[in-house]
Formats: sequence, structure tokens, C-alpha cells
Amino acid sequence: MAASSCDPLLQGDFPEYLAHGHAKCIAFNRRGILLAVGCKDGRCVIWDFETRCIAKELKDEECSYPINSVCWSRSGNNLLLSSADQSLTLWDVKSGNRITRIVLPKSPLQARLHPRSSKPPLCLACPLSRPPLIVDLNTEITTSLNLCVSHTRCPCGDRTTFCSPTPACFNKYGNLVYVGSSKGEILLINYIENEVHAMILIPADCEVKNVVLSRNGLYLLANSSDRIIRIYENLLPLKDEVRALDDLKENFKGLKGTDKLQAVGSKCLTLIREIQDLTMISHWKSPCFSDNGEWVVAGSASKGGHKIYIWDKARLVKILEGPKESIADLAWHPARPIVASVCSTGKVYIWAKDVSENWSAFVPNVEVIEENEEYVEREDEFDLKSPETEKEVKGSEDDEIEEGEILPEEKGLAFSDSDMSQEELCFLPANPTYDVPEQTDKSIESSSKLVDSNNSSPPGGNVNH
Repeated sequence: MAASSCDPLLQGDFPEYLAHGHAKCIAFNRRGILLAVGCKDGRCVIWDFETRCIAKELKDEECSYPINSVCWSRSGNNLLLSSADQSLTLWDVKSGNRITRIVLPKSPLQARLHPRSSKPPLCLACPLSRPPLIVDLNTEITTSLNLCVSHTRCPCGDRTTFCSPTPACFNKYGNLVYVGSSKGEILLINYIENEVHAMILIPADCEVKNVVLSRNGLYLLANSSDRIIRIYENLLPLKDEVRALDDLKENFKGLKGTDKLQAVGSKCLTLIREIQDLTMISHWKSPCFSDNGEWVVAGSASKGGHKIYIWDKARLVKILEGPKESIADLAWHPARPIVASVCSTGKVYIWAKDVSENWSAFVPNVEVIEENEEYVEREDEFDLKSPETEKEVKGSEDDEIEEGEILPEEKGLAFSDSDMSQEELCFLPANPTYDVPEQTDKSIESSSKLVDSNNSSPPGGNVNH
């Protein structure tokens, strides 16, 4: 387990916060350099996370409703916003121009861009009281995913009737969709064929509220209505999941219907951990994985507190307690041990380690003392040394360096799978604005009028010849 993702969070202190507008949802870009914040008035504020300054503000004149979700493209050049006015808006982040705007039949509670397309033409939208949609942002063609299968657990009479709203997410390479249903099912759907290939059942038919895939594609998180977060391990090969599913279906030719789907599902996902808090009566809010998939973070849905829980694969590690405000959204930084949370009052809290200065790390052989002490120098400490002695000392230092082992630099786990085929947006240029002090201008103007009035001659005054 990487220490960089563990130690700083274990020593987290009371967080700092970002405040500009009333925040509703947040999302980091792929490198964690920019933080997009969807606001209640329809704006999207992009923060430079290193400087904690506003880098860009996106505002659509046609939208004044709250933003439900924000999603970055893989390259960071585009940003997708889903709004409460039933619209999906795709933005060019660098220029700040709107690329397209699509109005859906129902308000999309969540929208996710395809993770691997060079130009994001596809997105997965989860509308209210409708099945998830595959939306082509170029042609504006929407395809409703077929979720109902012929089994007794689904009360729908035909394949076109939808039961209830469901969460969904793409797999790592975007060729499958994981869908959670209100009947306690996780479905694996090939959206090109619009067919359910596998099914995993949740105990007690509990409604699935969230479905989240880890960044490396190895783990799947399912948050259900029984206040249990279930962690599944992905058993399919990451780059060839569709073919693996077809092979599994061939292996279970003797089975039909839901029995076949469940048999295939048992070879796709396996349950490795159940997370719950028996002392808490509220549900979990916005659960997600850490950057390397080794940690799980979730917020309490209680309205009277701001509590964030962090687990590893074995136990509860840390509880972060903030102000008495409920949690609206959570996000884990993709490269650093930092958690960002949105509270009900619209502030964005940043949870990280409180770093103190340690000057001994910059200069060798420096001892840090808490109080001043009287120093007694040695007799020969400041004596001039001959060139021969300096050569001997230098030679001994070189020998120590040669004997020491230089370890190779570790490769970052967060971006070890980088295969970008286009230029990635790493920063946004700042446009400086100058504040004109109004009081100073008024005082200068008034003083100039006073000088003019003193210098000017009254009508009929004396004239010097």
C-alpha cells in the first residue's frame, strides 16, 4: 500500500475551504491540477488547485438552474455539465465556448463522458425516472439502455418499460456499462448491442444507489439502501472484456435466462469486502475510491453533521469531522492524498495534511532544537585547514558516495497507464484584472475641482498688466 496515499490523510486537520458561489458538485481533472465546481445558479467555476485561484468561469445564458454533475474529458479540454433544467452542456475549457447543448426528456442526475474517445462524442446520462441513456453529443441521438430481462424479479411486463432510476458508469476502456437497479442488481451491458450480458445480485434485493469503478478498473463499488458499501473485484481482462464475456456465455450454453446471466456474473465480479457502520442510521453519500484504488471514502448522509469515513481493505482508518453541515458531494484527488467535499451551504472543503516547515530537510547535519542553547565550540573547529587535509576529506566523501546505493525513481501509480493521443490540458492561463479604487478617484476628482476653483478668477476680477 502506498504510503503517499495513507499517512497525510491520517493526520488530517480542520480543512481549508473555497468559496465562490453556492457549490453543488465537484470534479478534479485527470491530473488534479484543476477543480471544476458546479454551482446552484448554473455556473461552473474552475479553480487552479495549486494556487487556489479561479482560472475560468463558464456560464450559459440559457441555464440558470443548479448543476447536478460535472465531468472532465480524459484530455481535460472539454467539460460536461448536467443541469436541473434537463440539459447537457459540453464546453471547451480553454476558450470558454459552449460546444453543444442538448435537452433531455428528464433531468439528468449524473452524466459521464466516454473515457477513451479522442473527441468526446458519447456520454452516459442517468435521468430521473428513466433508464440510462447513451447520448451522441455530435448528432444528438439518444439511445435508452435496455435493462429489463425476462425474470421474476422485474415487475415490468415488457422490455421497454422502466422500473426506477438507476446509477451507471462506464468501465475503464468504455466498451461496457455497469448499471445498478432498484431491485438489487448490478447489470453488465454492452451498449453497442444494447444487451445485458451478466447480472450480479445484491442480498435482500436492496436498491443500488451508487455504482463507482476505481481508476485502475480493478474494483467496483456498490452503495445500496441497506447502508452497506460492497467492494467487488473485477475478474475480466481490462482491455478485452467484451470478448471475455462472449466466451463466458459460450461456456454456459446449457443455462438460460437469469440463471445464465447470474452464472456469467459470478465470473465477472467477486465480492471481497462489505463496509458498514452499525452505529449509524443514515445512508452513505458520494462514495468513491482513492487514486490507486486501495482506499474507499464516503460521507455520512446525515443532515446534522459533516463526517467523512475512510477505509482500507481491512478496517476503518479515519473519520474526518467538519462543521455541522450535511455533505453534498465528495471527490478524491487523482494524484495526491487530498479529499474535497461540498457542504450544504455551498462551500468546498479541502482535507489534507497540515504541513509544517522542517529546515533540517534542506541542510544536512542540522539539528533542530526547541529552545536556544549556548554553544561551546571545539578548539579546532574554525581553524584553517591545509590543502592536503581538504583533499583527504574530499576523497573520503567521494568514497562514501560511491559506496552508497542510488535507488531508481518510482514510477507514479496514478498515471502509469497514460496513453494520451492528443495534447492534454495541463493549466489555464490567467487573465489578470485590475481593481480601480473608487474612493481614490473621487478624492482626486474633488481635489482637482478645488484647485481649479482657487486658480480661476471670478467674473469681473482684477487683471494684472
